[in-house]
Amino acid sequence: MLRLLASYFIASLCGEGSFEGTSNSLRGRAQNFLDGVKQKVHTGPRQIAGAVLRRGAPCMTRTLLIDTDTASDDAVALIMALRSAEVRVAAITVVAGNVPVAQATSNALFTAELCGSDVPVYSGAEGPLLRKLATADWFHGADGLGDHGYKPAKRRAEPRHAVDALIQTVRENPSIEIVTLGPLTNLAIALLRDPKLAASAKRCVVMGGAPCCEGNVTPAAEFNIWVDPEAARIVFRSGLPLEMVGWQLCRGEAVVNPQETKRVLALKNPIAEFAVRCNSTAVEAFFKQTGQRGMSLPDPVAMGIALNPALCTSSSEHYVEIEVSSELTRGMTVVDRLGVAKDSRNRDVWANTIEHHRKVHVCWSLDIPKWKDLLFSALA
Repeated sequence: MLRLLASYFIASLCGEGSFEGTSNSLRGRAQNFLDGVKQKVHTGPRQIAGAVLRRGAPCMTRTLLIDTDTASDDAVALIMALRSAEVRVAAITVVAGNVPVAQATSNALFTAELCGSDVPVYSGAEGPLLRKLATADWFHGADGLGDHGYKPAKRRAEPRHAVDALIQTVRENPSIEIVTLGPLTNLAIALLRDPKLAASAKRCVVMGGAPCCEGNVTPAAEFNIWVDPEAARIVFRSGLPLEMVGWQLCRGEAVVNPQETKRVLALKNPIAEFAVRCNSTAVEAFFKQTGQRGMSLPDPVAMGIALNPALCTSSSEHYVEIEVSSELTRGMTVVDRLGVAKDSRNRDVWANTIEHHRKVHVCWSLDIPKWKDLLFSALA
């Protein structure tokens, strides 16, 4: 029965009838599958803890919700947000990806505690919607933080499920900005439960995809999209005001080179030391993968653009589709850069994409010096 339901759901994702177009009965069964059978999503009261501002803190007009599969670069991105005077982080929701969700939650709590933040942290989906979880321990280490034996934080995650927290946080914070740093499973489930959430967020910055070049986990795909491509397709078709920050932006001159790493360590504070040390395994993996020395930080690049949109120096809006059928190109972010999706030869293939979502704001280039200034100031 489970396999049959999964096949129906996959069929709807692959264009054999949209999810919205299925019968109420099938839609309900698919909803139950996503909400309970696979993910064991909490279905009780949806009350969440509020973030407590420090006494005397200035009133901040921007509110973020961060969804993360916390490993080494995620941790640095969290530091950037939690130490920013420009935003309030209302909640951190955690998803399985780089590491299993329990470890990712522990890493998020550790990072928040290091920053002196009491932001509520919620544990979420334990795996992709329809696939087996594939982690990135080969890149980040078994614990996601370079395997240095960091002691767990003193406090625990909130008892509510991350999807419940995500839904309520968006509902209670008009014009909230969502930043996703991992697979899109939590956000996809939330949107399936409440499609109106797409109209409630001011923007959604997605660290994911390889819109112009090779991927970092396969020749075709970036890790976050590849882990759960079905979830990515749901999110990209949802109507959310998406800003895609691809893996390519953290390469080349954007890599924190060895000399700049020494500059960070020269700050001689626990946060700067942690930011470098937790990325030690990732530095070696990145060198093996690309031949380039230094810290490649995709999630902090996305967080920098979330905090300061002007850091994205070149962008354009396009239809974007996610490949879910082919194992060769699984998770590929196919960008209609030339605007040919509506042509007669492509219209049938792209029909659901065009019908179900707005165009995606794709960032093509980064103001690297200003991004690095923002990063270094967050670690100071």
